[in-house]
Amino acid sequence: MQELYTSTMLLSVISFAFATAMTPGPNNFMLLSSGVTFGYKRTLAHIIGVMVGFPIMILAVGLGLGTVFESYPLLYDLLKVVGISYLLWMAWKIATSSSSMGSDDKVKKPFTLFQAMLFQWVNPKAWVMVITAIGSFITSKEDAFLQVLVIAFTYLCVGFLSTNFWALGGVYLQKFISNEKKVKMFNRVMAVLIILSVVPFVLKG
Repeated sequence: MQELYTSTMLLSVISFAFATAMTPGPNNFMLLSSGVTFGYKRTLAHIIGVMVGFPIMILAVGLGLGTVFESYPLLYDLLKVVGISYLLWMAWKIATSSSSMGSDDKVKKPFTLFQAMLFQWVNPKAWVMVITAIGSFITSKEDAFLQVLVIAFTYLCVGFLSTNFWALGGVYLQKFISNEKKVKMFNRVMAVLIILSVVPFVLKG
């Protein structure tokens, strides 16, 4: 039986997952902001949504959806426009939000699990990560199914670490951002960073 991955290749998959999941991007900036604004407990659904939603995206693209975008590249371009537009809207929402601690304002809500899962499909960084991972680590048609499963499982494990790291980072920052004025300023900075994190993917075309 042919070896699915050599130890070196498996290490490459894990390293790539860590490098892409842990570094700044829309998901991580939004989790950081949510941790500051809502605390860990109310951010938990957002964490799980990202952690589970991204591996599901890998499975969907790796097991067939990717061929649809190859056949209809305009569909990918359309999805990119929708994704960037949605991110700009989310950045505006974050920039105009304030701390919900001590407030009963029901308008201020963290992401639900379903919203966080859906967000992966309009996240430009997520698309680059998926396409690069599948293009780099699917080495044969015969092993493609199992290799996609390995990549998805790797991101599930790494995603547990990265999502909690950024969300808990936000919770930790609550100690230093103790009033609503500081939270507003922090969220505006996060909004700008979210927009800037998309720029490389826009310029890449």
